[in-house]
Amino acid sequence: MERTAECHCGSLRAIVAGEPEGIDLCHCKACQRRTGTVFHFGSTYLKDRVRLQGARHIYERGTDSGNRIRFYFCPNCGSNLYWENDRNPAICGITVGSFADPNFPLPSYSQWEESKHGWRRRNRDRPFSARSATRPAAPISSV
Repeated sequence: MERTAECHCGSLRAIVAGEPEGIDLCHCKACQRRTGTVFHFGSTYLKDRVRLQGARHIYERGTDSGNRIRFYFCPNCGSNLYWENDRNPAICGITVGSFADPNFPLPSYSQWEESKHGWRRRNRDRPFSARSATRPAAPISSV
């Protein structure tokens, strides 16, 4: 199976093979500011399963865990499409909304819930972390 994520104007693309390694929600304040919404919804793929096409700009910053993270965005429309970090250099993260696929798999993990907006009710069946992430070994099937 192949999926294509693209920026708002379509000039930056990420084509992925297979299912994601992980799918998560992040409620940290940095992700809230970066996405312009109350949480980030992301998927991760091994880099050898991702093909990137199009020009991009990079914004790099430190993380709360002390690593560096790089966000890649379209120089035309400004959409953030994907990211990579020093914590796991073999992984490419791609914003789920950029796939524009209503059948994309559900998230299996939620992190930085201490920064979650109060109206976002927590699903007690999904693993979570009050702060940063150590992903669970097995995915959970409900959100």
